[in-house]
Amino acid sequence: MSDNRLAAGDAAPDFTLPDSTGKTVSLSDYRGRSVVVYFYPAAGTPGCTKQACDFRDNLAELNDAGFEVLGISPDKPAKLARFVADEGLTFPLLSDEDRSVMQEWGAYGEKQNYGRTVTGVIRSTFIVDADGKIAKAAYNVRATGHVAKLRKDLGV
Repeated sequence: MSDNRLAAGDAAPDFTLPDSTGKTVSLSDYRGRSVVVYFYPAAGTPGCTKQACDFRDNLAELNDAGFEVLGISPDKPAKLARFVADEGLTFPLLSDEDRSVMQEWGAYGEKQNYGRTVTGVIRSTFIVDADGKIAKAAYNVRATGHVAKLRKDLGV
């Protein structure tokens, strides 16, 4: 497992990454607002599509409650652009091709996959508060039902 896992109260490591249009987005751009930052393995795969569509379908409620959503994967911006277009996604997807941000956030490392230990993206979700601190860190989340659980935890 990654040994640099973040926990509630930690400062959220800042990042600047390109989105699906090539525009750079920084976590610090969102200071003063709460942000759901989620890391997922690959655009267009069944679990990641389900999770992204769940965020899309719940975005209005999350936004109304003061939460922005950012999805991060190792996919190139062009692949993210196809994913956004195919699924009608309405929140930024960011490209972390060298996985450096994932490593900083503890969202890349050894994980169990069908009983084998592999190295890869650890599906993880973080709530970053308006001051840039981690309010909640969840590692190895399930793609299905995750957004509903998150909304319940956040009272949204």
